[in-house]
Amino acid sequence: MARYPSLDHLLTLSDDVGVIQHATHDIPNRSTGYCTDDVARALIVAIASIDHPATADEATRLASVYLSFLHDAQLGDGWFHNFMGYDRCWQDDRGTSDSFGRALWSLGFAMRFAQRDSWRCVSGRLFDAALPNVDGLEHLRSRAYAGLGIVHAIESKPRNEGSLRDKLDRIAWSIAGAYDAKAGPGWTWCEDSMTYDNARLCEILIRAGGLLDNRRYLGVGLAMLTFLDGVVIENGLFAPVGNQGWFPRGGIKAKYGQQPLEAASMIDAALAARQATGDPRWTRTAAMAHDWFFGRNTHDAIMVTGGGCRDGIDENGPNPNMGAESTLAYLACAIAMAERSGRTLEIAR
Repeated sequence: MARYPSLDHLLTLSDDVGVIQHATHDIPNRSTGYCTDDVARALIVAIASIDHPATADEATRLASVYLSFLHDAQLGDGWFHNFMGYDRCWQDDRGTSDSFGRALWSLGFAMRFAQRDSWRCVSGRLFDAALPNVDGLEHLRSRAYAGLGIVHAIESKPRNEGSLRDKLDRIAWSIAGAYDAKAGPGWTWCEDSMTYDNARLCEILIRAGGLLDNRRYLGVGLAMLTFLDGVVIENGLFAPVGNQGWFPRGGIKAKYGQQPLEAASMIDAALAARQATGDPRWTRTAAMAHDWFFGRNTHDAIMVTGGGCRDGIDENGPNPNMGAESTLAYLACAIAMAERSGRTLEIAR
């Protein structure tokens, strides 16, 4: 019988503060402390796991811990710290723009899906305090992450829905504008180089296009996703852009340094495209990206064991360490695929 993805390794990485960033093999590396980036991802996974009996109790405890971390991470102006040491002391004055965007994403998700009124209330307060910072985000991915949070917040039907729609429109407009400035023959993309978490740029345009009934945003998002699909699907295998050189315009795509978050973002974007268009090709793309975790990759390597995920694929094979980002990427996409198929998925152990 199919089972829901195990939270065993996430529980190993987590304590009463948050989720430890990195691991040595499957052992948490406490010296690396915690970060808002990972805790935000973890909050989404925990809330999504509560509705499943096999993980409900564990996920409920984790969600409370993660939301408490974000509550402590928020600064007076609504921005967030990112890095906390294992001694529970913040190590930065202000976090990165990506960590801010991911925090807003998780809070919007909690506003929409959290199972407790108190969690939705706290998430909404943190979200509203952070919102004035959105218009100042400079980086496209930071805007995309924040935009995904705003999408979820809008779906929760808040009182300020009109102003949220305006902010979402400005985010989508800026990414579509970058596409207009950069795209050309043989390069249907919004930047001069494909780097990390590429499919999130497509996903936010697709989701914003649907929510705002804007055909331009939807069209640009689908055009970018189609191009990305052609870059990362090779002979029926998902082979994402590696971080050992990325993919510069006119250059060669880096083959290694493949990261699990690329598979997770491709799955979410492909499922959004399937929902928007009804085109079954996007279901196939999502399935290929999911299969990357289970041996259908350039090294025939099983990436998942005991609920944890290895930290990527390098030239010599999979990285044996199983840190938070990788594990959460796997869990998020396994949950998305399970919900898409209407059943739970067997986990490789």
